[in-house]
Amino acid sequence: MAAQQEPEAWFSTWFDSPYYHILYQHRDMQEAQLFMDRLLAYLHPKPHERILDLACGKGRYSRYLSQQGYDVTGIDLSEQSINYAKQYENERLHFARHDMREVFRPNGFDFILNLFTSFGYFETDTENVVALHATAESLQPGGKLVIDFMNTEKVINELVAEEEKQVGGINFKITRGVENGFIVKHIRFSDKGQDYTYVERVRALREKDFLEYFGMVQLRLVDTFGDYELRPYNQEKSDRMIFVLKK
Repeated sequence: MAAQQEPEAWFSTWFDSPYYHILYQHRDMQEAQLFMDRLLAYLHPKPHERILDLACGKGRYSRYLSQQGYDVTGIDLSEQSINYAKQYENERLHFARHDMREVFRPNGFDFILNLFTSFGYFETDTENVVALHATAESLQPGGKLVIDFMNTEKVINELVAEEEKQVGGINFKITRGVENGFIVKHIRFSDKGQDYTYVERVRALREKDFLEYFGMVQLRLVDTFGDYELRPYNQEKSDRMIFVLKK
C-alpha cells in the first residue's frame, strides 16, 4: 500500500524524509557558495552583525556563512534537518526548529536570508503574508531581508511535464504541472518493496504578488536581481527573482 502524503502539510514530512535528500543530493554547492560570496560582498555585513538563515534545511549554508566569520542562526520546520545541523553548532552558529509563520526573535537580526525558493509553501496568501510579517518582526530597524525565489514566469513557460531520475539506486518518477495557482510536483518511487508518493507545492508567485506582500508588511524594496551572479531581473529571461528589502 502506498504511503500517501496530505498536500496541505507536504513540507512538514517531505523535508524530513531521507528520500528528499537522496533526490536532491546533486544540487550545485559551488554555484550556491559563489552566490553566497557575491551576496556577502553586496550586503557587506560587519563581523558583529547577526544573520538569520530562514528555512535553513540541514544548515550547509549557515555553516558556510559561519566559516566566513559571521554570527549565524539557522531555523527550519524540519526536526530531522535541525537535529542534523545541531552537531555543527558553536558560539557563533546556532540552530532551532521553528515555523516561519511565528516571530522567532523580535528585532533580533541585522540580515535575514531566505534562499533557494524556501517561501510560498502555504495554502493561502494570508499565511504567506503572516510568514513575511513574522520575518520582518525579527529584523532590526534598518535591517535587510533577502528573498531568493524562482522566476515563476520562466519556470511555468519551461515546465517539464514528466521526467525520470535514477538517484541512489532509486527510480524517481516526477510529474509537474500548475494547479490552482501552485506549481505542483508529484514524486513517485518504490524502495525495498514499498511504494511512495510525495508532493511539492509552491505558490506560483509573480513579481507583482511579492510587491503587494512587501507593501502589506512595510518592507521597502532596495534591489531585484535575476540570477546568482546578481544581474538585474528580467521577467522573460532571468532564472531567479532575488529581492533585497529594508525594514
